[in-house]
Amino acid sequence: MMGCDMTTGEDRRIVIAKDMASLQGEVEDLRKLVNTLLTIIMEEADGVQSGAAPVHAGTPRAGISM
Repeated sequence: MMGCDMTTGEDRRIVIAKDMASLQGEVEDLRKLVNTLLTIIMEEADGVQSGAAPVHAGTPRAGISM
């Protein structure tokens, strides 16, 4: 009976280790996404560069990238 318990415990540890590795990968992906979004927000704080903000009449359109 004890051998069965050890195998079950070992299997559980393997499953937990795989789950932890998967979650760590997701955390890294989310960290990269957040850093990318923060970079975009900081670079285009006024929104004019991306064209997202309304452009007032007479404002030069140079510098807008698409």
